[in-house]
Amino acid sequence: MLKDMKSHTHLKPGQKGTMRLVEKYGDALLCVRYRYDEIRDVRLKTVEIIVEERPGKGPPRLRDTDIVLVQVPFTMKALRERLKGAGGKWDAKERVWRVRYGLIRGDKELEERVVG
Repeated sequence: MLKDMKSHTHLKPGQKGTMRLVEKYGDALLCVRYRYDEIRDVRLKTVEIIVEERPGKGPPRLRDTDIVLVQVPFTMKALRERLKGAGGKWDAKERVWRVRYGLIRGDKELEERVVG
């Protein structure tokens, strides 16, 4: 049915032609579309509304194979040695260590220094 219809107008809430729908749906209204069904010779008004909102799942999880950037000050020699032992490579240009996440997972001190 939708594939036979042409959408000819897409309106945001508050634009002319949406006022009654804004009153009805409030902040849940995302957009209003006018469609035309050539087969039935009918014009349709459709609305897109928010029906549910939930908190996000948080930051994406890191996989063991992901390369992460770890920022360790030059003065913390013990942490630098642990990174070297885990196979970390120093990136002088970025001034961070590059290491696979799986090699430092579980080391709280290193994990909390992961950048971005």
